[in-house]
Amino acid sequence: MLDVSDVVVGGEARSIEGARAWLRHHLELGRYPMRSVDGPAAVRTIGALTGVDPQQWCATWLGAADEFVAQAGAASDVRTAAKAWWQAYRFASLARFPAPNHPAKARAYELERAYFLRAVSLEDPPARRVEVPFHGRADEGESVVFYVVRPIGVARPPVVIASVGVDAGKEAAYDIARRYVDRGVAVVLVDIPGVGEAPVLAGPDAERMWDPVLDWIAANGLDADRVAVLGSAFGGYWAHKLAHTHRDRLVAAVNWGGGVHVSFQPSWQQMSCEAQSYLTEPVAVRARMFGVTTFDEYAPRCAALSLLDQGLLDTPSCPLLLVSGKDGLQSVADVTLSLEHGQPKTVRLFSGGHPAVEAAAAQDVICEWLIGHLTGSGNPPTRAWTERVTS
Repeated sequence: MLDVSDVVVGGEARSIEGARAWLRHHLELGRYPMRSVDGPAAVRTIGALTGVDPQQWCATWLGAADEFVAQAGAASDVRTAAKAWWQAYRFASLARFPAPNHPAKARAYELERAYFLRAVSLEDPPARRVEVPFHGRADEGESVVFYVVRPIGVARPPVVIASVGVDAGKEAAYDIARRYVDRGVAVVLVDIPGVGEAPVLAGPDAERMWDPVLDWIAANGLDADRVAVLGSAFGGYWAHKLAHTHRDRLVAAVNWGGGVHVSFQPSWQQMSCEAQSYLTEPVAVRARMFGVTTFDEYAPRCAALSLLDQGLLDTPSCPLLLVSGKDGLQSVADVTLSLEHGQPKTVRLFSGGHPAVEAAAAQDVICEWLIGHLTGSGNPPTRAWTERVTS
């Protein structure tokens, strides 16, 4: 993976006044990365920021995280300790945001994962960390790390494998997936290629890192015949691809705001560099996913992810739900393109639509659709259609 010392950061950062306004706006709306953070503590921390350079940024957010670590240590009951650990995790996540591409942010990412594990260990049911071997190439990692939450009292529960985007790790997927545990569904939280603890960088065949995850599900008391994938933002792209490449192992897949072809083209990527959904460093964050540092390096690598150019869109897939919006944060043209290829798909568009916008409404739609397919009330593709396409 790309070493944090190889990346120059800060050149794309906004002014401190603009950063504070962005953070306060996202806090007011409850929008990522400010979702579920302690309001008064966040307001104080935003006010204490003097710059967006990584060293100062991390020190300020981790200072707030330290206060919650102290509260957790002094807590007299599990509920109070859990709340404090959750806030310690969220403030450490803000210190790491948008990516651990600097030594200070890499340290913040270590703390983010540690505080997350402390928090989820106190949940009912708790989440646990799993590490399985990955037999990749010489320059790749040797394991896949993920979190698993099993619903209480459910034998061989169905499974949702959840992933998010380039500026958050598998820990952030917990907010999306928790509702499934309450419905008797196990959740598995996985980093996407090039992000977090993933053993591989993003590339045209990086979906192979899901193979050992699916193998582990089959060998550990979960229902391998009822597995779905849910991806938001860039995680949606990988869910969409898995719907084709791993269709025999999945009952359904959801692409929530992920690209397919159009939004991977250099012209769209250039335009999106100024997207208001980023606070700082959109180029550095996306480039890091491919192990490079500049737009000129990552743009062709991004284009190579196109599911159209890879010839996958006309191949059979498991049932697909596409969730997106019409506001330019994610190209709705990718949804239209997907509908012009392959078998019919389910679509839901929102006025906002990006995973950072209309999150609650989108999650409600996604959850009901996935539960329907996991419990057998969905509508899988007919055998006649599959035979016709593959013949």
